[in-house]
Amino acid sequence: MTRHQKRLSAPNAWPVERKTGTFTVKAGAGPHGEDGVPLLILLRDVLGYVDSKKEARYALNEGAVLVNGDEISDEQRPVGMFDILAFTEREEYYRVFPQEGGRLALTPIDADAAGSRLGKIVGKQLVSGGETQLTLHDGANLRVEDGSEYSTKDSLVIDNENKEIVAHFPYEEGALVTAVDGSHSGEIGVIDEITVTAGSGDNTVIVDTDDAAFETIEAYVVVIDENFVDDDEADDTVAIDDETAAESDADGGDDE
Repeated sequence: MTRHQKRLSAPNAWPVERKTGTFTVKAGAGPHGEDGVPLLILLRDVLGYVDSKKEARYALNEGAVLVNGDEISDEQRPVGMFDILAFTEREEYYRVFPQEGGRLALTPIDADAAGSRLGKIVGKQLVSGGETQLTLHDGANLRVEDGSEYSTKDSLVIDNENKEIVAHFPYEEGALVTAVDGSHSGEIGVIDEITVTAGSGDNTVIVDTDDAAFETIEAYVVVIDENFVDDDEADDTVAIDDETAAESDADGGDDE
């Protein structure tokens, strides 16, 4: 297995410019699968808090960078959709949120909102002892005594400290959702209609937004909390631009 990741072949969700250099850091093993963005990219290319991998390692060893409430010391740790990134010394908090084109960006949030994160249920099964195991979109597993009220495609809010469920949002008509992939990625609206397709075809949904309506496949939408649509926070979203990427390459490249 290669130890390198070329920019041109990086997942579309990664907030990296494709033509400012040949390589970028490779994601380590962890949550979110291949769509997880290495923490180094967020620290260096998006936020500009460090100029190199060496500086990132030093900062992480100080224990002041948290992902979903946990101290992180590995700069290659994958960070993905709906994760909470906290800088305790700076008192800065961000939620990873999809933008247009599926690219991930950081949305500023307050300390209270940083205490929990959103997870989409992608799997559900009975386990030993009669409990139900729920698998979330980032690979995390939760066990509940009674799983009858939970279904795949529902969303949960998980407390970052005790990892318990604090809210449940069913996937149904009338639910508030955001598109996380496809041509409408980043758009937010209310499900107007769910169409179940017979056979192996994808189920589809029609989503009403403030401006219009769009249709997309079921797998591309995630039920969210209304707190996700704060206009003030959306205006401050942090995404990588050409200038930031160019400075990163000039200051030591991708692997230094």
